[in-house]
Amino acid sequence: MQVARLDSLLVSALPNVQYLTGFTGSSGSLLLTPALASFFTDSRYDLQSHSEVKCAQVIIGKGDAVMAAARWGSAKQLGRVGYDSGALSVDQFGKLREVFAGAGSASKAKTRLVSAAGHVEALRMVKDADEIELIRKAVHLGSRCFEETLLLLKNGVTETELAAEIEYRMRLYGGEKTAFETIIAFGDRTALPHARPTSRRLKPNEFVLFDLGVILSGYCSDMTRTVFWGKAPAKAKAMYKAVLESQLASENSVRAGIDCGTVDRAARRVLEKRGFGRYFTHSTGHGLGIEVHENPRVAAKQSAVLEEGMAITIEPGAYIPGVGGVRIEDVVIVRKNHGEVLTQTAKSLLEL
Repeated sequence: MQVARLDSLLVSALPNVQYLTGFTGSSGSLLLTPALASFFTDSRYDLQSHSEVKCAQVIIGKGDAVMAAARWGSAKQLGRVGYDSGALSVDQFGKLREVFAGAGSASKAKTRLVSAAGHVEALRMVKDADEIELIRKAVHLGSRCFEETLLLLKNGVTETELAAEIEYRMRLYGGEKTAFETIIAFGDRTALPHARPTSRRLKPNEFVLFDLGVILSGYCSDMTRTVFWGKAPAKAKAMYKAVLESQLASENSVRAGIDCGTVDRAARRVLEKRGFGRYFTHSTGHGLGIEVHENPRVAAKQSAVLEEGMAITIEPGAYIPGVGGVRIEDVVIVRKNHGEVLTQTAKSLLEL
């Protein structure tokens, strides 16, 4: 706040609120000044907020939590108020401006709204030891669910049935919810990077792609594995080998001080050399933590530098329309001289 010359900060993005306060409900905001932290929610979360929020005074209001914080703050001389510009709709921003404009006309000190996008997110990028252990446990839970569900593969099983089995196990073993909609794809549908599970039934001699993540104790996991149902032909083996080599090359490049574009290039160089470069259609990875997609973005031309303690994914893939695709994804912690791979599930091609 001092660096950005902010007199106060209104935090409304729920992941940022959770990070700063521990609150996990669906309605809450945080108003910070150098002397005071005030958390706002409504009566539905009275008991929950008093249980979870230990670092701020809890104020139970009515209606939208952001507007409740603004109305409360309008009676103060807040000066330059930073706000989560990326988390507000145009309508919300208009109402926020109206509230603080009224405060400015009624007081000697004029309140000014200043975009503070990315300030809290920048703090969230580097994880402390406790956060890393929470991510590690979530990763291990995701791997367990995948490995158990793998045993249920059989001719005729549907994509949605396998997705349901994975998500059931996530809940059964303590997961709060999925980190995103589970992706299960068979055959030529594996060429869709974000395929939604359908009633498509598994047939012999085709790829099966699993992309899953679970939230455990507030933190996310994310993993992808691709297996072959039957005996893989030479072309399928070649594509899998290229993606695996690409993924390992990218993981081996991870260390503190290297920029994200370099990590991305390490993956792309291998796929291009193996003839699959044009079939890699997305970024190499992303940060994760409270949200499954956080900064930094591990992609081409990204100059952000990796710092020790960041948690990122490495997930190159190759997708050939009408044929199928392969993706392999791990969670990696950035260390001083290397990347620590948290995902311990085997990556060699499984022919089942």
